[in-house]
Amino acid sequence: METGIAGRVALVTGASSGLGRRFAQVLAREGAALAIGARRTDRLEALAGELRAAGGRVITLAIDVTSTASVREAAAAVEQQLGPIEILVNNAGVSRQARLEDVEEDAYDAVMDTNLKGAFFMAQAAARQMIRHRIEGRIVNIASVAALRTLGQLGVYCMSKAGVTQMTHVMAREWARHGINTNAICPGYIATEISADFLQTEAGQRMVQGLPRRRMGEPQDLDGLLLLLCAREASRFINGAVIAADDGFTSF
Repeated sequence: METGIAGRVALVTGASSGLGRRFAQVLAREGAALAIGARRTDRLEALAGELRAAGGRVITLAIDVTSTASVREAAAAVEQQLGPIEILVNNAGVSRQARLEDVEEDAYDAVMDTNLKGAFFMAQAAARQMIRHRIEGRIVNIASVAALRTLGQLGVYCMSKAGVTQMTHVMAREWARHGINTNAICPGYIATEISADFLQTEAGQRMVQGLPRRRMGEPQDLDGLLLLLCAREASRFINGAVIAADDGFTSF
C-alpha cells in the first residue's frame, strides 16, 4: 500500500510505551517527520534516539493532555520545529479499575480528563493547524473495545472510550469540509508491558482463554490499520469510521 506518509508531519501522543511507542516506530519507518509526546520524557528520549539512529527525524515533547495549556504549547512546538501537523495519532490514555459504587471523584476525573477531554483538545489543536494551512489531514483517535461493550470494573474507562467514538463521529462530520478525515481504532486485548504481569496470573490466563482464538494481539497487529487511516489517498473515503481491531472479541 502506498501510504504517502514520507515527509508528512505526524504527532503521536502517549508515545512513551505500549501502543503509542509502536505507532511512533511505524510512522518513523514510513518516513514521517515525527513528534512524540508523553509525560515520561526519559522514555521519549530513549525512543527518539532509537528512531534517529535509523534515520528518522524526531522531536520529543512533554505533554500532559489533562492540561489544555500543555496541549496547545505542544501543538505550537510541533508547528515551529517541524511544520503544521498533518497526522495526529491521539493515543494518550489511562484506566482505573473499580466497581462503580467505589469510584472516587479524583479517579473519575483522571480517566475522563485524559481519555476524553485531553483527546478532544489535542484533536482541536491539530485541526486548527490543518484548517489554517489548508491541509488534508488525518486524525486517528485510539479508543478501545471498551467503547463497544462493557468490561467488569472498568466502567469509567468504558464511558470515556465510548465518548471518544462519538467524538470521532462529530469531528468527522464537522471537519470533512476542510479535507480532514477523523477515524477511530478500537484495539482489543493487546500484549504490552502494561499487561505483562497480569497475563502471568491465573486471572490473566482465564481472560485469554475467554478470547475467540485464545490469544492476545501484538502491537504490530495494528500496523496495517494505522497506516491505512494515516494515508492520504488510501483513506480518502474513510471518514468517521470506528473500527474494532480485536480478533473478533466484540463479535461474541
